Amino acid sequence: MDQSHVLELSNHTVFTTFILLGLTEDPQLQILIFTFLLITYMLSVIGNLTIIFLTLVDTHLKTAMYVLLQNFSFLELSFTSTCIPRFLYSISTGDRTITYNACMSQMFFAYLFGVTEFFLLATMSYDRYVAILKPLHYMTVMNPRTCKIFILGCWMTTLLVLLPPLSLGLELEFCDSVIDHFVCDANPLLKISCTDTWIIEQMVIGCSVLFFIMTLVCVVLSYIYIIRTILRLPSAQQRNKAFSTCSSHIIVVSIAYGSCIFVYIKPSAKDEMAVNKGVTILNTSVSPMLNPFIYTLRNKLVKQAFSDFIKRIMLLSKH
Repeated sequence: MDQSHVLELSNHTVFTTFILLGLTEDPQLQILIFTFLLITYMLSVIGNLTIIFLTLVDTHLKTAMYVLLQNFSFLELSFTSTCIPRFLYSISTGDRTITYNACMSQMFFAYLFGVTEFFLLATMSYDRYVAILKPLHYMTVMNPRTCKIFILGCWMTTLLVLLPPLSLGLELEFCDSVIDHFVCDANPLLKISCTDTWIIEQMVIGCSVLFFIMTLVCVVLSYIYIIRTILRLPSAQQRNKAFSTCSSHIIVVSIAYGSCIFVYIKPSAKDEMAVNKGVTILNTSVSPMLNPFIYTLRNKLVKQAFSDFIKRIMLLSKH
């Protein structure tokens, strides 16, 4: 065994480097995957940076809805950047090794950004709830200070949920250095551990149920009240306008929760990791690419801000 990959301490093998198996050994399929992921990553970066930039510079995009959208775009950009560039590097160079510290860091930040997104989606649902049910009080209820508290609360709650299982995970010893995934994820790491992982597994399940059910209940309750209120509006025009303000968020929520529910529908042991990899690709590359387009194409103010920005650039280029 390569001496650079392991250390022998007190009759225990301590791995300092892991090997990520990736998605496939087929060279032609690797080229297709690399091309697909490179395109989706570039579109994700461009799309999310555009939304962040527009919400920072446009005076019409300063309400709570757009402050939350700005933070959501930052999380999407950070989440995809934690996972995809490293995998692109691995495919292009053939170097599948990752150090222990880099692996643990990747896992921590991927979960930090990913779980915070769910709490932020729940906050965005409450924002739409206030906008539809209490439109006259919206600016008072969702003021800048409240918005900042909500955002800070999302980050702090995520850290409180993640730190107990992650701190226990750092104490694990491993029997193998080969991780059957393209990113460092809890499930494949627990599979190669020599340590008894029962406590960590129960904590992971408990924390997952806690944040997933808690945020899903907030989203569902918000939209039950929203839909009930919209259906009571007297005119079709008012109903359509109200629905249009929520449609983008409903689509994004459906993608986020739908993919997670798909993971937890237990496949056979043989297909479990293949399904896990497939959903991870969806979450880390496709969703961050789609979300900016969903919000931009279905939001008049964002489209107008983007149009005004393009016009300003064209005017400046003429001079």
